[in-house]
Amino acid sequence: MSSSFPLLSVVTFLPLVGVLILLFLRGGDEAAWARRIALTTSLVTFVVSLGILCVFDPAVAGFQLMERFAWIPSFHIEYIKGVDGISVWFVLLATFLTPICILSGSVVTKRVKEFMIAFLVLETMMVGMFTALDMVLFYLFFEGVLIPMFLIVGVWGGAGRIYAAYKFFLYTFLGSVLMLVAIFAMVIHAGTTDMTAMMGGVFPDKMAMWLWLAFFASFAVKMPMWPFHTWLPYAHVEAPTAGSVILAGVLLKMGGYGMIRIAIQMLPDASAFFAPMVFALSVIAIIYTSLVALAQTDMKRLIAYSSVAHMGYVTLGIFSGNTQGMEGAVLVMISHGFVASALFLCIGVVYDRMHSREIARYGGMATNMPHYALVFMVFMLASVGLPGTSGFVGEFLSMQGVFLVSSWTAFLAATGVVLGAAYMLWLYRRIFYGPLDKDDVRAMPDLNAREYAMFVPLILMVLWLGIHPATFRDVFASSVHKITSDYQAQTTRGGEAP
Repeated sequence: MSSSFPLLSVVTFLPLVGVLILLFLRGGDEAAWARRIALTTSLVTFVVSLGILCVFDPAVAGFQLMERFAWIPSFHIEYIKGVDGISVWFVLLATFLTPICILSGSVVTKRVKEFMIAFLVLETMMVGMFTALDMVLFYLFFEGVLIPMFLIVGVWGGAGRIYAAYKFFLYTFLGSVLMLVAIFAMVIHAGTTDMTAMMGGVFPDKMAMWLWLAFFASFAVKMPMWPFHTWLPYAHVEAPTAGSVILAGVLLKMGGYGMIRIAIQMLPDASAFFAPMVFALSVIAIIYTSLVALAQTDMKRLIAYSSVAHMGYVTLGIFSGNTQGMEGAVLVMISHGFVASALFLCIGVVYDRMHSREIARYGGMATNMPHYALVFMVFMLASVGLPGTSGFVGEFLSMQGVFLVSSWTAFLAATGVVLGAAYMLWLYRRIFYGPLDKDDVRAMPDLNAREYAMFVPLILMVLWLGIHPATFRDVFASSVHKITSDYQAQTTRGGEAP
């Protein structure tokens, strides 16, 4: 379904209007005005993005709100945009979390204007990637995310920010070089850059194998999957709170989204062939990184490793190749976007007051910060997957989908739920219970108005998704059913790849 009004382009490039205003901003109170302009721009972008959901027809399984025109005609490159039921939620996730990141970034005092510009540019890149249906356009937005994120970590990060920023950049860029080579090969073979024309297994089997490996290298680093995850703890620990929020909330989902859009929809036979390898890597990620999380002394590092474990459920669900697994993977990504973002915000609350992320530095905070303890508990239980919270629905469906393919894989993956409860409950007990015997901890004030403004929307989304997941599922159910039906038909017809 096409639209005469370019709504997707408006949502994509609207943050750049704020960037232009900020570039010409001068004056004595530049930092305060930069915060106001960035927050206003991001809120307007979120409101406009809700229009996508309003006009989207959940009954239509294909792409909607299509925009298409010749971009570089001499190379047959087009500007093509569109959304299906899956990408709608990732666009809204990006526009929903950006204002929260800008609110949390109000504690930044160095180069405030540039900080806000980086986040608005990052928002444009994220929305652009989730709406792109041209291979070249997809690649440009996918890689464009690296630049503002590299600056956010490298300029406004902690003491080890330079090492973390370069490790993040080099890891992700190396994988993306392989993806660029694969894109060239696909475009030459297909004769078009239109992603919709490449869907359905149009590539020869041997070529598809190499293409799949090239794309997997890029998406596995971006998610990240074990053993490509080693950049993530460094990036999270050194990034400012807002950087960790957007990294965990949206950027990690780009890998999962790419696997659905390219690996499953364009290279189905290769995906079926490599699915056992993905299952093995996912199970290792879930168990190994959960055990590593249990050994952490730094709060941010613990949550970073938990993100790797949760992404394991995403890859299990995606490559199960059935409706339950795919729906579970999408719901896990949406839930993790809310929950992981909130947990990093929770860590930022105490870091802003104490400038320490060491777990042993705290204790007994439920006494002097009861509201903060309650907020942290909600997100901790959602991370564990307590029924009634957003974390339960997606993980349950993912494991159900995997169980239909391999009961042993599902059994091993289920151990991650137990380990996840262990390290999250251990973290909560160490921080909030025990004696309140440190004077500086006792003197910390409870949540302020700005922090309530960040947490309340996230709490509402976590409970909404947990109590009434149909609100979210109904939007992408038709798209997921079409993707899995096409995948099963193609892999059944094509047989096992050589």
